[in-house]
Amino acid sequence: MTTETTLHQRIAQLERLLAEKDARLLFLEEQFRLAQQRRFGVSSEAHPAQGDLFNEAEKALDSSEDIIEETETNTVTVKKKPIRQKLPKDLPREVIVHDIDDKTCDCCGNELHQMGEERSEKLDFIPAQVKVIEHVRLKYSCRTCEQENTTTKIKIAPLPASPIPKSIATATLLSQIITSKYQYALPLYRQESLFKQYGIELNRKTMSDWLMKCTHLFEPLYQQLKNTLLTQQVIHADETPVKVINEDKSKSYMWVYCTGTDSPSKSVIPNIILYDYQHGSRAGLCVANYLKDFTGYLQVDGYAGYEKTTATLVGCWAHARRKFIEAQKAQPKGKTGKADMALSFIQKLYRLEISIKNKTCDEKYQIRQAQAKPILDKFYAWLEKTNIVPSSHLGKAIVYSKNQWHKLIRYIDDGHLNIDNNRAERAVKPFVIGRKNWLFCNTTKGANASAMLYSIIETAKANGLIPFDYIAYCLEQLSRKDYDIEQLLPWNVKIS
Repeated sequence: MTTETTLHQRIAQLERLLAEKDARLLFLEEQFRLAQQRRFGVSSEAHPAQGDLFNEAEKALDSSEDIIEETETNTVTVKKKPIRQKLPKDLPREVIVHDIDDKTCDCCGNELHQMGEERSEKLDFIPAQVKVIEHVRLKYSCRTCEQENTTTKIKIAPLPASPIPKSIATATLLSQIITSKYQYALPLYRQESLFKQYGIELNRKTMSDWLMKCTHLFEPLYQQLKNTLLTQQVIHADETPVKVINEDKSKSYMWVYCTGTDSPSKSVIPNIILYDYQHGSRAGLCVANYLKDFTGYLQVDGYAGYEKTTATLVGCWAHARRKFIEAQKAQPKGKTGKADMALSFIQKLYRLEISIKNKTCDEKYQIRQAQAKPILDKFYAWLEKTNIVPSSHLGKAIVYSKNQWHKLIRYIDDGHLNIDNNRAERAVKPFVIGRKNWLFCNTTKGANASAMLYSIIETAKANGLIPFDYIAYCLEQLSRKDYDIEQLLPWNVKIS
């Protein structure tokens, strides 16, 4: 009896070892397939059944798509020529007339007459121009007082307000430096070399000092934008690491908070994008301190730090979908598995969102309750009955979805909410792109300055303004004592 019991225990032990080895083998095979996909495969998250859903960028190429003509014997692909876009009519134009010297007919020798003309356009580029504005202030004194040897008061015209007093920088020069770095990701050392081409010695340290002083001017505008942000019903948030070389080795983060849409819309919700730098921390208190007592909806990913806020958290289906995409890529090539089933549920939810994109908030709520809720119920039932190894990519995707479920389904409870947090992910991209060029910040002050200037530029873009014009205008106004901060908000500003 003892021998039989020992044998059964040994068998059970071997079965456990075999199951562990099978799980380990499955994990390594998934890792291998993912590594291959990351190196050789496409990075798109597009799902075959979703058509144009995640391929909006390709729509810009519609004009150059191929035309496929089918015949009885074979299929012929005819290349369609791209259509050249017309140049803006308000651009300055220089007309050059080309005439022939010999105006006699080659056949009979008689004089030719003009029968018409043919026009073609070329786009010319004129390099940026720099000029010196010399302020001459006339001084006046009283001759009578001078003759009577009394104290003579000298009167002189006052200097116009300047963003940085006693410097050579004008509002437009500062705007050029700011937009070059924070909109077009051109580091200061490259700008320094560009100025040298014009014979101007403008040190990068000087430009850095100017940027720091500009942030002090923009601080009231940033605070006003933040106050407006905190009054909204919905805020999107995300974060990304940033390296600050003069700090300790702890990782610092740039947080982004936004509301509204990416571009001007008819909605009364203002378009605001604000960045906030936090030294050496990704703790939830960073968000809690920034949002203070905000009690609206906060749409975020699954990071636990957001739980520290007083807001009602809303999940992101793009993050949940991304994990199933990874699981799908980890599947053996050419095979359809459970990850595809999960993606089909999510695809139906996104298709519904496309169909109600232009609906009112009340209409979105009604349609989501009637059509999205049944899909979500079926999906959750599928998650509950699907047994998979938790350590596998599909297992991790299922565990994430189940843990985040109460947040993921919250978007159907209010028409103001989105299905995902892509609004914040798109907002953080300009900073990430810039970081690839200038790599790091030197100091905490520099990181804070970057946060503020990125905020002004991205908020201007989201409201349909040209950042260069907006920043130059704001610098001119903020350098005066009588400015009205409400009139400088991007949705109120009037730039002539």
